[in-house]
Amino acid sequence: MPADKHGEHDTGRRKRETSEVPRGVYEAELYRLQTQLVVLQEWTRGTGARLVVVFEGRDAAGKGGTVKRVAEHLNPRAARVVALPAPTERERGQWYFQRYIAHLPARGEIVLFDRSWYNRAGVEHVMGFCTPQEHQLFLRQCPAFERMLVEDGILLRKYWFSVSDPVQEERFRRRLADPTRRWKLSSMDMESISRWEAYSRAKDEMFVHTDIVEAPWYVVASDDKRAARLNMIAHLLSTVPYDAVSAPALRLPRRPPGTGYQRPPRDLQHHVPDHARSLRS
Repeated sequence: MPADKHGEHDTGRRKRETSEVPRGVYEAELYRLQTQLVVLQEWTRGTGARLVVVFEGRDAAGKGGTVKRVAEHLNPRAARVVALPAPTERERGQWYFQRYIAHLPARGEIVLFDRSWYNRAGVEHVMGFCTPQEHQLFLRQCPAFERMLVEDGILLRKYWFSVSDPVQEERFRRRLADPTRRWKLSSMDMESISRWEAYSRAKDEMFVHTDIVEAPWYVVASDDKRAARLNMIAHLLSTVPYDAVSAPALRLPRRPPGTGYQRPPRDLQHHVPDHARSLRS
């Protein structure tokens, strides 16, 4: 079926893609791209650049997994993931953008927003957590806010992960059956199934107001998670004019000769039981 102009399919008839990127090909390309992300980070640290990447999309669209792959090999001292909880009572009394401003990068830093200020255009609007007036104020202020960020020199990239409703529902079912991922589901996720069209309309309106020249939205088709991760990272790298920064030459020093040190007896220390040994027997 046709998609809207931003690539979102708003009914349940899209078939899931079956031709996933082969795992071996995926892992090799992912490692290559992650290596380039490290080069990008060294460039930001060397030049003082500031990079903000916004990850948005429906629940179970693959945002979190992509954020994890982007951050996996980066230096956490200069690259961090921001995934804010619900605002506190004090934060509700602030200017809406205020608590996000506190997490913006300083020189040489990368910030990955796993959901962002766009909560107001999505879940808050659809679920009635903000008033219609607050929603309209956000749509008016957000472009000006982002233009200020870009004008100040911040590299702002915004990605919308687009997933079809059959694939979303399938992922929800897998999470329900997996005790290690059950925490990813909430009552809000269940509501997103029954409010699919409401979220589609909210996203369309959000794009109309915030898909601006200075900070456009980039849509990532995410029914195929492997392809989505590769496509998003490759695109991010292509949009930043980074260069390789020369690293200082490092050499392992020779270990000095021993001076008679002896380790204390093992029975004087508390050791972790060898659980792994029981698995080998």
